[in-house]
Amino acid sequence: MAESTGQNFSALLRGFNELPAQRKLGLMVALAAVIALVVGSLMWAQTPDYRVLYGNLADRDGGAVIDALQKQNIPFKMGDGGTILVPSNMVYEARLKMASQGLPKGGSSGFELMDNQKFGITQFQENINYQRALEGEITRTIETISSVQGARVHLAIPKPTVFVRDEQKPSASVLVNLYAGRELDKAQVAGIVHLIAGSVPEMPPGNVTIIDQNGKMLTTASGGSVSGLDSTQLEYLKEVELSYVKRIQDIISPIVGFENIRAQVTADLDFSQTEQTAETYKPNPTPDVASIRSQQTSETMGEGGANASGVPGALSNQPPGAATAPINAPAGGRAGAQGAAAAGGGSAHKDSTINYELDKTISHIRKPVGSIKRLSVAVVVNNKGEKDKKGKVNYRALTKDELTQVYNLAKEAMGYNQARGDTLNVVNAPFNLEVGEEAPGLPAWKDPAIQSLAKEIVKFLLIGGALLYLVLGVLKPMMHELIVVGKSEAAAAAAARNEANESLESGAAGMGDVVNLGGRKPHSYEEDLKLVKDMAKTDPKIVANVVKDWVNKE
Repeated sequence: MAESTGQNFSALLRGFNELPAQRKLGLMVALAAVIALVVGSLMWAQTPDYRVLYGNLADRDGGAVIDALQKQNIPFKMGDGGTILVPSNMVYEARLKMASQGLPKGGSSGFELMDNQKFGITQFQENINYQRALEGEITRTIETISSVQGARVHLAIPKPTVFVRDEQKPSASVLVNLYAGRELDKAQVAGIVHLIAGSVPEMPPGNVTIIDQNGKMLTTASGGSVSGLDSTQLEYLKEVELSYVKRIQDIISPIVGFENIRAQVTADLDFSQTEQTAETYKPNPTPDVASIRSQQTSETMGEGGANASGVPGALSNQPPGAATAPINAPAGGRAGAQGAAAAGGGSAHKDSTINYELDKTISHIRKPVGSIKRLSVAVVVNNKGEKDKKGKVNYRALTKDELTQVYNLAKEAMGYNQARGDTLNVVNAPFNLEVGEEAPGLPAWKDPAIQSLAKEIVKFLLIGGALLYLVLGVLKPMMHELIVVGKSEAAAAAAARNEANESLESGAAGMGDVVNLGGRKPHSYEEDLKLVKDMAKTDPKIVANVVKDWVNKE
């Protein structure tokens, strides 16, 4: 095997040496191209897949990030629009390292604008810097939300005025750039709204408008839409219906199986806001159970038939003195006084006023928003499956008792109320779906992991195919041709050497004959000698090989 390989290598070198100069140059260029292609393919196979580290960076942040990557020996590339790319297996590590250094800082500036105030700055410029700083701080806070990639905040702060009728409230407009495939829910949008309203003095939450990068309005007007529909109310209605569906399915599924029940609930909710204040009075109670608020009694007594006497004037015209008797005097006392007055011929006058408390009730009623006015529930139950002795599943319709049991459970789960007009309908019917049938999942060719693996496989297949083509299609035919040429040249040289050897041997034999025969063949000897001389001049290697063979034979 080693001898054959050595012969092929010698033939390859001999064939290369026998080629013309131009063909030798072309062969070396082709071999260099093959080697370069092989090395390039191997380098391409080892080149990592680059992914975006940061995009749309400001010039200052981009320079700081690149400087940090260079210091940490992390390879990177620059893309369009200020995009920085790093190897895919180092994306998250690089982001963590950049975050530990506070990079990127973002294009917005915060209250650091107020640190270096120039001397002689006007109040207008100071107000502008304060507004810019406030916008930057709010922007940084919003960008800390996981779903937000970037944000822009615009504040409209009116000038203060001493006139109340000319006073205007500040407003804010926010543009959020969300990551691909992410969105903000209602709670997050409300959180951003109240964050901005709490950061700017005297800003009502209704003056904050938020849109995403697609121009979609994320905030809703406080008064609702023109059609009267409110997304919050619709979302609450959906949650109520789903909660009742879950209740019904959870209570019935242990009996018939989760895949053998379908339920739908339609809820009629009352979103009207009603407040009612009522003041009612009951009929007047009897005096013995009524409460006295106030009581006033006036009594006057005088002598009968007596004429006016005394000194005329102010001293004689004095009112009678205050009564000294208690409010509720005994009946005998009053009768005695009246009798005394009558016996004395005098007069008596008595006034009594009693005010009782009124039985009054004041009630203030505020009805809850979103109360349930009516529920309509529909439940479909699949036929019941039973296994026979052979293990085959046979389906049968539910019995009357089983259907009644399902009906009662659903009725209790929904909180059936006949007074408000609730309805419940339970139907037993065979399902078209087979037991255990599952919804089709995500196709394999759409799986990101499979896509990444397919890219790697295709890369190595291309490299392997290129190398196989170069070895079998270019290098092997070329080497085979050189070996054939080398072997043919070696065969020709061997034939020439044999011919020369025979000539030399014949020449030597002729010379021997001449010596032995005493010159009987001088002509043939001269011819043979001339032939040997000419061959020694044209191809000395052959003569040397012949002499070498003679020496070895000796």
